[in-house]
Amino acid sequence: MKRSAGIATLALVALASRADEPTPQQLEGMRHFNQSCRVCHTRPQLTSTQYAPVLSRVSLGGNDEALRVFIANGSPKMPGFRYHFKRAEIEAIVAYLKTVPPPAD
Repeated sequence: MKRSAGIATLALVALASRADEPTPQQLEGMRHFNQSCRVCHTRPQLTSTQYAPVLSRVSLGGNDEALRVFIANGSPKMPGFRYHFKRAEIEAIVAYLKTVPPPAD
Protein backbone atom coordinates (compact mmCIF):
# COMPACT_ATOMS: atom_id res chain seq x y z
CA MET A 1 0.00 0.00 0.00
CA LYS A 2 2.74 2.47 0.92
CA ARG A 3 4.63 1.75 -2.29
CA SER A 4 1.64 2.65 -4.49
CA ALA A 5 1.13 5.88 -2.55
CA GLY A 6 4.78 6.77 -3.14
CA ILE A 7 4.47 6.08 -6.86
CA ALA A 8 1.32 8.22 -7.06
CA THR A 9 3.14 11.05 -5.26
CA LEU A 10 6.06 10.83 -7.71
CA ALA A 11 3.63 10.92 -10.64
CA LEU A 12 1.98 14.07 -9.26
CA VAL A 13 5.36 15.74 -8.74
CA ALA A 14 6.35 14.88 -12.32
CA LEU A 15 3.11 16.34 -13.70
CA ALA A 16 3.48 19.50 -11.60
CA SER A 17 7.05 20.06 -12.81
CA ARG A 18 5.93 19.71 -16.44
CA ALA A 19 3.21 22.30 -15.88
CA ASP A 20 5.92 24.88 -15.13
CA GLU A 21 7.86 24.14 -18.32
CA PRO A 22 7.19 26.50 -21.23
CA THR A 23 5.30 25.14 -24.21
CA PRO A 24 6.90 25.12 -27.67
CA GLN A 25 4.70 28.12 -28.57
CA GLN A 26 5.89 30.05 -25.51
CA LEU A 27 9.53 29.23 -26.33
CA GLU A 28 9.01 30.48 -29.88
CA GLY A 29 7.43 33.65 -28.50
CA MET A 30 10.37 34.17 -26.15
CA ARG A 31 12.75 33.82 -29.10
CA HIS A 32 10.84 36.42 -31.14
CA PHE A 33 10.60 38.73 -28.11
CA ASN A 34 14.35 38.46 -27.52
CA GLN A 35 15.10 39.18 -31.19
CA SER A 36 12.74 42.09 -31.76
CA CYS A 37 11.22 43.46 -28.54
CA ARG A 38 13.84 43.11 -25.84
CA VAL A 39 15.96 46.00 -27.12
CA CYS A 40 13.30 48.52 -26.07
CA HIS A 41 11.26 46.65 -23.45
CA THR A 42 14.11 45.68 -21.13
CA ARG A 43 17.06 47.45 -19.64
CA PRO A 44 20.23 45.82 -21.02
CA GLN A 45 22.44 47.23 -18.24
CA LEU A 46 21.70 48.88 -14.92
CA THR A 47 23.05 52.18 -16.24
CA SER A 48 21.17 51.98 -19.57
CA THR A 49 17.97 53.78 -20.43
CA GLN A 50 14.83 51.74 -20.98
CA TYR A 51 12.85 53.10 -23.92
CA ALA A 52 9.54 51.27 -23.54
CA PRO A 53 7.49 49.82 -20.68
CA VAL A 54 8.29 46.44 -19.19
CA LEU A 55 5.93 43.84 -20.64
CA SER A 56 4.26 41.07 -18.65
CA ARG A 57 1.06 39.07 -18.37
CA VAL A 58 -0.74 42.19 -17.07
CA SER A 59 0.25 44.45 -19.97
CA LEU A 60 -2.78 46.04 -21.62
CA GLY A 61 -4.92 44.69 -18.79
CA GLY A 62 -3.93 41.11 -19.62
CA ASN A 63 -6.17 41.24 -22.69
CA ASP A 64 -4.76 38.82 -25.29
CA GLU A 65 -6.57 40.42 -28.22
CA ALA A 66 -5.40 43.91 -27.24
CA LEU A 67 -1.81 42.61 -27.10
CA ARG A 68 -2.13 41.01 -30.56
CA VAL A 69 -3.54 44.20 -32.07
CA PHE A 70 -0.92 46.40 -30.41
CA ILE A 71 1.97 44.20 -31.55
CA ALA A 72 0.59 44.07 -35.09
CA ASN A 73 -0.34 47.74 -35.48
CA GLY A 74 2.05 49.49 -33.11
CA SER A 75 1.53 53.03 -31.86
CA PRO A 76 2.98 56.47 -32.52
CA LYS A 77 5.96 55.44 -30.33
CA MET A 78 6.28 51.79 -31.44
CA PRO A 79 6.42 50.29 -34.91
CA GLY A 80 3.84 47.72 -35.86
CA PHE A 81 5.10 44.23 -36.57
CA ARG A 82 2.28 42.90 -38.80
CA TYR A 83 4.63 42.76 -41.80
CA HIS A 84 7.53 41.40 -39.78
CA PHE A 85 5.74 38.61 -37.89
CA LYS A 86 3.14 36.14 -39.11
CA ARG A 87 -0.07 35.91 -37.07
CA ALA A 88 1.12 32.67 -35.44
CA GLU A 89 4.34 34.39 -34.40
CA ILE A 90 2.41 37.25 -32.78
CA GLU A 91 0.29 34.61 -31.02
CA ALA A 92 3.51 33.02 -29.76
CA ILE A 93 4.75 36.36 -28.39
CA VAL A 94 1.44 36.85 -26.57
CA ALA A 95 1.66 33.29 -25.20
CA TYR A 96 5.18 34.05 -23.94
CA LEU A 97 4.13 37.35 -22.37
CA LYS A 98 1.39 35.49 -20.47
CA THR A 99 4.19 33.64 -18.63
CA VAL A 100 6.06 36.79 -17.57
CA PRO A 101 5.20 37.98 -14.07
CA PRO A 102 4.58 41.70 -13.57
CA PRO A 103 7.58 43.70 -12.39
CA ALA A 104 8.03 44.21 -8.67
CA ASP A 105 7.22 47.74 -7.52
